[in-house]
Amino acid sequence: MTAPRWIIHLPTTLTSLDKVTALAVALRDSLGHLTVVDFGEITLSEEDAQFLRTRVFCDARLDGAGRCRRRDAHDGPCAAAIDSAS
Repeated sequence: MTAPRWIIHLPTTLTSLDKVTALAVALRDSLGHLTVVDFGEITLSEEDAQFLRTRVFCDARLDGAGRCRRRDAHDGPCAAAIDSAS
C-alpha cells in the first residue's frame, strides 16, 4: 500500500482566471526544481465553487522527461521545455 499524497490549497486574493493562471505559471517557473511538487496536476477553482476546477498545465507524462510543461489543451506535441506559450 502506498502512502497518501497531500494537496496544498493556496487561496489568493486574485479575482481573475488570467491573473491566477499567471501566478501558477510563476510558481512553476520559480519552484520547478522541486521534485516534490507535481506542477502537471495544478488546478484552479473559484473560492465558492471549488468542485469546478480548471487545469493549468498539460499533465501528459513524457518518456524520461517528467511531464509536459506546456499549457493545458495546447496545440502541437507535448514538450519538456517551456516555450513562450506555456
